[in-house]
Amino acid sequence: MFKASDVKELRDKTGAGMLDCKKALEACNGNMNEAVDWLREKGISKAAKKESRVAAEGLCKTEVKDNKAVILEVNSETDFVAKNEEFVNFVNYLADTIINNDLKTREEVLSFDDNGETVEAKLVSLTAKIGEKISFRRCELVEKTDSGVFGSYLHMGGKIGALVVLENTTEEVAKDVAMHVAAMAPVCVNRDGVPSEMVEHESKVIKEQVMNEGKPADIAEKMVTGRLNKFYKEICLEEQEFIKDSSVTVGNYVKNNGGSIVSMIRYAVGEGIEKKEENFADEVMSQINAAK
Repeated sequence: MFKASDVKELRDKTGAGMLDCKKALEACNGNMNEAVDWLREKGISKAAKKESRVAAEGLCKTEVKDNKAVILEVNSETDFVAKNEEFVNFVNYLADTIINNDLKTREEVLSFDDNGETVEAKLVSLTAKIGEKISFRRCELVEKTDSGVFGSYLHMGGKIGALVVLENTTEEVAKDVAMHVAAMAPVCVNRDGVPSEMVEHESKVIKEQVMNEGKPADIAEKMVTGRLNKFYKEICLEEQEFIKDSSVTVGNYVKNNGGSIVSMIRYAVGEGIEKKEENFADEVMSQINAAK
């Protein structure tokens, strides 16, 4: 019905164990394509059991091609797997797929049909093969004009990613700004981009602080304005002190080099996700157990 070489071929294609490959070929009367599907179906079952797990490690990735650029985040349960070659290859594959097919949302990416197989199906197969939950969390496709430049930067091997768009300046300046964004974590480019609820909350806190200090009303109002301005300088990219030269703001640095800041995006792996505590020994043992 099938040969040992068929079992090996199926194992190479899917990464499944020899015994599982043999069972798949037996169930499918030696048909290789059907056996791949059979294993995928079993993989879906395995992957579903991992959906409740926390995937807060992983990688950020940026890629630039002509007038388009993408930034994305893919998560794994452990940092151990985030360094796995197959995981890294999948992250690179996602970046290429997004930028080459003009995919703008996570949903568009997951439902994209790549030669008869959706990206989501590939993700499920990878989850089953690696043995822990893999999650494609987010992405953003960015475009620029011919006079614009991209700046991208990955910190700590992809734990933090930054992507900026500048106008009428150089790629070197854009790279500097991307490095600053990665390091200093601004919330937005300028004051116009600060969410109103964030301003309202900060104003309320400042007013309460000033009132507790017992200042007269006219002095209190000036103090609120002053402290709010300081708040803006901490979170707005254009108003932050430039990390490479604190004598100028980032906005002035870019302006001094003939340009202006159009947009910025900063991803940090796992931000906002409640992470589980696990030491390195436990992490290694989980991988050994998963491989059994």
